[in-house]
Amino acid sequence: MNAPLRRIRAGGIALVVILVVAVCGYRFLDRQGDRGWLDDLYLVVITISTVGYGEKSTLDPARQIWTIAVILFGLTASGYTIGGLLQLMTEGELQRALGVRRMIREISRLEGHIIICGYGRVGRILSEQLVRQKQAVVVIELNPPKALEAEAAGLMTITGDALEEASLKLAGIDRARVLVTALPGDADNVFLTLTARNLNSKLTIIARGEHPNTQQKLYQAGANQAVMTAAIGARWIATMITRPSAVEFLELISDKQLLDAELDEITLDAGHKMVGQNIGDVVANWPHTLLIVAVKETAGKMTFRPDSKYVLKSGDTVILLGETEAILRLREREGI
Repeated sequence: MNAPLRRIRAGGIALVVILVVAVCGYRFLDRQGDRGWLDDLYLVVITISTVGYGEKSTLDPARQIWTIAVILFGLTASGYTIGGLLQLMTEGELQRALGVRRMIREISRLEGHIIICGYGRVGRILSEQLVRQKQAVVVIELNPPKALEAEAAGLMTITGDALEEASLKLAGIDRARVLVTALPGDADNVFLTLTARNLNSKLTIIARGEHPNTQQKLYQAGANQAVMTAAIGARWIATMITRPSAVEFLELISDKQLLDAELDEITLDAGHKMVGQNIGDVVANWPHTLLIVAVKETAGKMTFRPDSKYVLKSGDTVILLGETEAILRLREREGI
């Protein structure tokens, strides 16, 4: 909660306490018993509001002293609360506070979403790609200008430190499917990986690293995949030099706006109707624009261009290449 809201809450609580104590005090000091609760409440309100009672007080000395105390404490609490409200309004934080509350409600309804920690160069490009593929994304960013940039891009954003459990819980880490550590420092990414793994043992964690000796530490901390951005960039540049047309094709696939084709994957559960069938029978009725380029078995073995007699098993992941529309129709037909 930001400072103005804390100030308003504290001032409001103080005003309520002063109001209750003041009314009870007037009741205690009313020796004659000729005043009711409403009269005492009315007396407290006009006292704190500085409306006053007239030129000459008709109160006895004890109640006059009590009234002075009520004025001093009441005006202080009122000024403190009103000051916080004015600060909230003048800084435009009221709208932002309501927006944050609404965003947190939206995040609380998410299931199986992706959390990106850090909205730097890697986080920005990654979020753009995932949103383009209709994935639900939540960004955690400590730097306020970058967090505002993420919000402006239409992303659900938590402005906070991803290294703190509170920020991760606000982002719904207990319900998330994947968490990506895209912080600039390797030490921070290792610590974040360890924290996230402790909060959700089933979470898929993809961790970014720069230095080669960080990779093993990321795996030890609980990462499912450790991505060494410098090494991947260097290999990609080498491929661009030696096989430029192949790289161009892959780039066209990654940007579906340029080429209506994509790579997709289907993981077969125990009850799927493809389980127990060979690939030749499975693809017999598929559109000719769909190709099975590989199958990843449960144990992790990857078979490139499997034989038509390969029998699909529960837990296999089938990797497809084809037109986007054909893949969508296949998913609808197969119920996946």
